[in-house]
Amino acid sequence: MKAKIYEGIHNQEQGGMTPTANIIRDAWVFGIIPETETCEGWTIQGIDALYDKVSDAWQPYGHLASRLPPDLRERHARIYAAAVAQARAAGWNPELDDSD
Repeated sequence: MKAKIYEGIHNQEQGGMTPTANIIRDAWVFGIIPETETCEGWTIQGIDALYDKVSDAWQPYGHLASRLPPDLRERHARIYAAAVAQARAAGWNPELDDSD
């Protein structure tokens, strides 16, 4: 059986606006991985391990960006604003339609 390999945050459908991409962006916010790391080529087990680290990092803040200290809140805002802009430029539409 072949292990499933992650395509990388910049290669994902929907302009990278997926739960897996959010794990990666949050890992960037907390400095768990560098912002240059796209996780391309990672196994699902690697992504799962990253999820655990990200979840632990969020724990003290109740998983709410509004509770982050100023430096992390600014980094979070910057990373997510860039992600939304990039996704919209790639054709992502956050509006739900009748099939969603």
